[in-house]
Amino acid sequence: MELRHLRYFRVLADELHFGRAAARLHISQPPLTAHIKDLEREVGARLFDRTTRRVELTGAGAVFAERVELLLADLDDAVAEVRDHAAGRRGRIRVGFVSSASGTVLPPGLRIFREIHPDVRVDLSPLTTREQLDALAAGSLDVGLIRSGGADPGLTVESLFAEPMVAVLPVEHALCSRELIDVDDLVDERLILFPSDLMPAYVAQIWALFGTVGSEPLVVQEAIHHETVVGLVSAGVGISILPASVERFRPSDVVIRPIADAPMTALLIARRADDANPAVDGFVECLRAAQRIDD
Repeated sequence: MELRHLRYFRVLADELHFGRAAARLHISQPPLTAHIKDLEREVGARLFDRTTRRVELTGAGAVFAERVELLLADLDDAVAEVRDHAAGRRGRIRVGFVSSASGTVLPPGLRIFREIHPDVRVDLSPLTTREQLDALAAGSLDVGLIRSGGADPGLTVESLFAEPMVAVLPVEHALCSRELIDVDDLVDERLILFPSDLMPAYVAQIWALFGTVGSEPLVVQEAIHHETVVGLVSAGVGISILPASVERFRPSDVVIRPIADAPMTALLIARRADDANPAVDGFVECLRAAQRIDD
């Protein structure tokens, strides 16, 4: 059974006039008559009563018309849904992010994306850089917002913005009286740091910073997420070195101070090089737009 036969039948059932139905279908009347006869032969029932004055649906034709209407409506919906998916207007994307992204580009980028693509579901997962790179490689993540460093094979990375690292101090710390902190001032300070296996490039930058004065950081506590690190600083466990954007959501009992000659840390977008999901392209562009607004 050909799909066009069903579409021709639906129009004729609506018009109940071969001439008007043929005009709507942009064909001549004889081919329409032939297609309807073919359809009746295939279904094994007469669908229309025809006289020289009128065309009417038979009882079988009326039943068939109801089912064809539902069938074609479902088919039209399916075609529209497939086209929306192909254009990135529907679907699902899975986004991972380091915690500092939640205080910078992620909220405005997500807001822009949802305004443009309201029917695309976005699943968000707070993950470290290493966790995101592994998830991207495994195919369980579509977009990652990661910190400084290269990407694994098969992934592409682009920088959204770079910012300096800063010292994060409890409010009663002696270094709070300084407007600018030298690396020498941080030697022997109790440091709260991310695990090196989960944030390797970022931690390597801090070790390199201490290496400029011939020292190593004294790490007394490791924590996975940005907010946890700040909370531990607030509790007096130690100090930390975080991206400057920490200033946007620091508590009142934590002080931020710049570090002389501090290294820059970049927030990066990572994705699979072979990803052809147009919704991913749209989300990445919204992140770029959010950063342009912030600049």
